[in-house]
Amino acid sequence: MTNVRIRHRDTGTLLADGPIGWGITPFEGNFYIRKKYLKTTGFRANYFPGLCIYKFLYVWMDLHLGDGKRVHNVALMYWLPNPLFPFIWLRVALPRTHPEIEIEEY
Repeated sequence: MTNVRIRHRDTGTLLADGPIGWGITPFEGNFYIRKKYLKTTGFRANYFPGLCIYKFLYVWMDLHLGDGKRVHNVALMYWLPNPLFPFIWLRVALPRTHPEIEIEEY
């Protein structure tokens, strides 16, 4: 079984750690993370909306770090998801290509 560890690049803050599969699901360039595998409580919705034609409505999320720094639009969450994709329902999604995220598979 493959696990993934996701960190904030500049501070080394652990954002998520867990198994690839139902816990952390890779889909279309994002990692959709169950709450159980999130290792920070710093994600906050900034209420900037987005629309995907087939996954439906989402909001962008900022990461609030302990030192007061805020990383804008680092994650997203589908708050009105397509019922055909249960692995994205109300999960924090981290884009693989975000410049402030570091991903380690082990």
